[in-house]
Amino acid sequence: MNLIFRLLHVILFSRFRSVVGILDECITPYRVWFTDLDVLRHMNNGVYLSLQDLARMDYMIRAQAAPIIRKNNWYPVVASETIRFRKSLHFLQKFQIHTRLMSWDEKYIYLEHKFVSDGQVIALGMIRARFLRKSGGTVSPQELLQALNMSTQAPAFPQHLTDWLAADQGHPRSLGL
Repeated sequence: MNLIFRLLHVILFSRFRSVVGILDECITPYRVWFTDLDVLRHMNNGVYLSLQDLARMDYMIRAQAAPIIRKNNWYPVVASETIRFRKSLHFLQKFQIHTRLMSWDEKYIYLEHKFVSDGQVIALGMIRARFLRKSGGTVSPQELLQALNMSTQAPAFPQHLTDWLAADQGHPRSLGL
């Protein structure tokens, strides 16, 4: 619930910020608030994941994809995610989340979130997501891109994405999922 004001801020103000292309990087500014802190007085690891959600919303609004997604009664879901922390963020520290669509395949889209403060990467998150229909069923990345009037080829998978996906593939089977 402590992110409700940030959610409202994104919904109200993202449409007034600069437009970004689907393949462009979207930079969303933040500051660490008291409600983001854990007992060690740095930003709690769970807050990073929640802020990635808000950064993706900012990205979809500024890339002008949100109205198209809403019109088609689609919604995004995260299928898998990972984050690697390099440094801590502290109370009142300014930072940005740099969001970009890395690539896609026949089922998923892959996004990257870089948490950056003073020019340094603080954390790096990667998301595997897909879109679903409110009426049931899935939306392929190709159908999504067609609705967005994009006919581009998927960018090559960066090595760090390929490595993550290879490591992630073994886990669902071993857990019986």
